[in-house]
Amino acid sequence: MRNIKLTLAYDGGDFHGWQIQPGQPTVQGLLTEVLQQLTQQSVVLYGAGRTDAGVHAWGQVANFSTPSSLTPNDFARGLNALLPPSIRIRAAEEVGPDFHARRSPDAKTYVYRIYRGRVVPPFIWRYVHHDAGPLDFAAMAEAARAFIGEHDFTSFAASSGSEEIDQDRITRRTIFNSEMLVCGLTVAPAAELLPGDLPWPLPGADEWVYAIRGRSFLRHMVRKIVGALLEVGRGRLKPSDIPRLIELRDRAQSGPTAPPQGLCLASIEYPDPVASLGTGAALRP
Repeated sequence: MRNIKLTLAYDGGDFHGWQIQPGQPTVQGLLTEVLQQLTQQSVVLYGAGRTDAGVHAWGQVANFSTPSSLTPNDFARGLNALLPPSIRIRAAEEVGPDFHARRSPDAKTYVYRIYRGRVVPPFIWRYVHHDAGPLDFAAMAEAARAFIGEHDFTSFAASSGSEEIDQDRITRRTIFNSEMLVCGLTVAPAAELLPGDLPWPLPGADEWVYAIRGRSFLRHMVRKIVGALLEVGRGRLKPSDIPRLIELRDRAQSGPTAPPQGLCLASIEYPDPVASLGTGAALRP
């Protein structure tokens, strides 16, 4: 069996998230269908991040095992020919049998876009959260840095829907970087947080971006963090409240969850080098 790694991008507005759901269009479901069409075999596809409905991805990673003789280039081109334009395979390669998209990452980076102008351009409305009201950027930037480190993020995680599962799940996470950025301005942390091949620049300084890089994330964690940062920006919370909210471990205290359309899974990092077999295709948009 061969192990094929895919790097892909998608517009999450067309899907009910990554994970297969009966009767709903999902990225994993559609990819699996097309892969089975290409291979004429049953395929189990694993994804690195289970993005929610409406959340986008530029650097999602998936892998599957197959006895097919198709090359990575065949898979990349075949998938892009059969998938809708809202999903694009950016690269495909054959990797060693130990690689697993979900279990192998060293870090993931998410970005959340906040449009600050009075009117959202029609070309980007699907990819930003619009907030033109007064916001204190400096306070939000200070609050963002309070999330760095290892913490119990219960206060910033959505319930699984099962009290038993919520009680048993591990909620400690390690955040390496957490920063507010202004588009159109040179901000030092941007080089550390944002992948060089992410489709920047964004349209001018009318957008603020929250960028967070960590080992792994809980359900809705980034969106709940952004919701708290917006409350700080509005003056309803202070930056000094963030450590207190973390310590409370009470999701009811952390404020609203930001809408999904502003969020994008920007990149996923794996141990260097991933055990590649040296055969691959990189397709640039």
